[in-house]
Parts: sequence; C-alpha cells; structure tokens
Amino acid sequence: MNAKLPSLPATDGSWNRRCAFDLCQAAPTVDADALNIVVMDLFSTHRELVSLAVLEHGRPIGLINRTIFMSQMSRPFHRELYDRKSCIAFMDKQPLIVDAQMSIEALTFKTVESGEKALADGFIITRDGQFAGLGNGLQLMAVVAEMQAEKNRQMMQSIEYASVIQRAMLRASRDTLAATLADAALLWAPRDVVGGDFYHFASYDDGWFGAIADCTGHGVPGAFMTLIASSSLTQALAQLGPRQPSALLAAVNRSVKSLLGQEQGTAQVPESDDGLDAALFWFDNVDQTLTFAGARIALHVLRPDAEAFESIPGQRMGVGYVDSDIDQQWTDICVPMPADSLMFICTDGLTDQIGGPRRIAFGRRRAMETLLPHRHAPANAMGEALQAALRQWQGEQVRRDDLTLFCARL
Repeated sequence: MNAKLPSLPATDGSWNRRCAFDLCQAAPTVDADALNIVVMDLFSTHRELVSLAVLEHGRPIGLINRTIFMSQMSRPFHRELYDRKSCIAFMDKQPLIVDAQMSIEALTFKTVESGEKALADGFIITRDGQFAGLGNGLQLMAVVAEMQAEKNRQMMQSIEYASVIQRAMLRASRDTLAATLADAALLWAPRDVVGGDFYHFASYDDGWFGAIADCTGHGVPGAFMTLIASSSLTQALAQLGPRQPSALLAAVNRSVKSLLGQEQGTAQVPESDDGLDAALFWFDNVDQTLTFAGARIALHVLRPDAEAFESIPGQRMGVGYVDSDIDQQWTDICVPMPADSLMFICTDGLTDQIGGPRRIAFGRRRAMETLLPHRHAPANAMGEALQAALRQWQGEQVRRDDLTLFCARL
C-alpha cells in the first residue's frame, strides 16, 4: 500500500509532464452492494488503509473514511444494526475523483478546492472512467514541495501558486476561531507573500483545539513545509482526537520525518533537515483547563489575580528535524484557566526581531511588559498595542521572519 515517493523532477522541465497516475497506488475496493461487515474485514486486514473506494460496475461512486467508519461502528449496537446493511450508509458520496492524465498542478488546485478532507483522506484516480487506484494527499503535497523547490521554477509563479494553497488551508481555522471564542486576536503576517508559520483551530462539543506552528524557512519553501506539517496534523487529529497534544506532536514528528526521509539510523544521508516548532493546546469547557504541549514555543498565561504573566516553556526538541527520534515524546502540561484568564502564544518572528537603539532582539520580556498594561482591554486591542510596539522597535531594520500572534481571554 505504501508506495515509494516519486523521485525529484528533472531540471530539464520534464516534471511538467507528470500526472495523477504517477501517484496512483493499488488499493482494495468494495462494490456498492457490499455489506458493512466486509468493509470492517478489509479495514481490519489492511491497517494502513486510510480510505476505501466503493465501485459500481467498475466506476467509483464514493469513498469510505476509515476513521469515521470505525468510530461509527464502535458505538453501542451499531455492529448489530449495520453489519448486514449496504456500505453506502457510511460512504462519502462526493469524494475527489480525478483522471489519471490530470497534471500535478491541476490536481493540486483540485485538492485545495475540495478542502482538507481530500488532503487527509486521499482521492480516487480513474482511467477511462474506471477505477485505477487511490492517491495520497500527503504524498501529493511532498511532490508539490519538491517541484516548487526546483530552481528553474519562476519565483512569481511559485509565490502565487503557494499563496492560493496557503490561504485556502488557513481559512477554515480562522472561521472556526471566530465562531468559537468571543474575545480572541490572531495575527498571521508572513514576511513575504507566503510564509512558514501556520495555525489550526477546531471546535468540539466539550472544548476546542488550537495549534500555532513555525516551520523551517519562509517564503515559498516555508509555505510548502506548512502544507506538509498542517496536513500531517489534520490526519493525526482524525486518528487520535484533540485531547492529548503531546501525542499529536509525536504523530506529526513521525509523519514529517518519514515524508522527508529524516529518520536517524537510515543507510542514506538525509537530503534535508527541516521541521517545525509548535504549540498545541486543548481547552476543556467543563474543567476550564488548558492542556498544553510545546516544541520550542512557549505558552504565556495571565490569570485575573496575577500581577505578571506565567510563562510555560515548550520542550527544547523541535518536530521532524533529523536530531529528533522517530519515537520522540513530548509532555502534556495541564494549566487551570479561571474565568477571565488570558493566554498568549507567538512565534519567534516577534521575539527575535532586531531593533531599538542598540539593535537587539525585541525579546519575550518586552512583549509581556507591553501586554500587561492592556490586560483588561479586548484581545484585539492587546494585539494592536503589541504590533505598534514592534513596529516602533523595528524602525528601519529589515523584517527578519514570519510572525504569528494569538491572544485570547478564556
């Protein structure tokens, strides 16, 4: 099932001829009249199978997501109710279906238009309308990242291309945040048109999940690292759920290292040493507790009765880099958050920015001192005050990095 990633495109421009069939992987299928017990057997036998195509006379009509199917069938009495019923009950009737000859560029835009579901679940590849195999969203993104790194690619095409993908990736999370938290501020400011920072927010019945991450580099290379990392996080959330951020960091670490060939102890020398710093957090609405796991990004908390921010540092190991173990573990820290508590997280584009009379870094302490007098103001006003202080500090100095700020009153 796990096909080898296609090799790096040649520099003679032949990568333009690559198509969806290059990503095609053989996979089991079921007919539309198959019973759910058959689907259960296939998922149990092929544990690496993320999705299962449903066919009618050889033509694909839907896709069954493993996580959703297994979750539904594990509910009380669902096996008794659905084992002997048609598998179309749990089928996604509108999966992404593409022809084998579709170009990689066209396929990427189709995948973005279909949303993160297509990146996580994969897509169906057909030839003359008949099922040919499945494509993997993460594999597609890895190929696109390699293609965009090609020196012969024109810079403006790369920036515009990556910008479309990155904006589409972030839009749903920003909308979720706005609908979930009444008093929150989020600033995402890439140094260039696209950047290496990303965020992810998701709402659940009993709480909400958030992530702030800073990937290697900025510009086009950083943007495509965010695509790989964000897709890995989306897949980990679907498999593990949002309530244990440390386990999600470990899953993203394994995925990134595997996709980029950065595993220690392999016979080949890694071609890259890329990864991300990240802060992942789960807020429980009932317990009013924030569960935090950080990889080189800190969480700052200001409780209503406190005189200063409490800083909870992330662990010193980044995610996905060559020096992280394939089974690297992070730790969850539970932080009580009484009503009206503030939380603040930022990437190092804020703290490392050079400026001031002595041309030194802005620093964490200066950021906290800027926010503290505005502690009773809305989160948006706090964010604006911090941005104003940073602009004044930077002055005529060159912008160093991408910047992401998140501030919320809980």
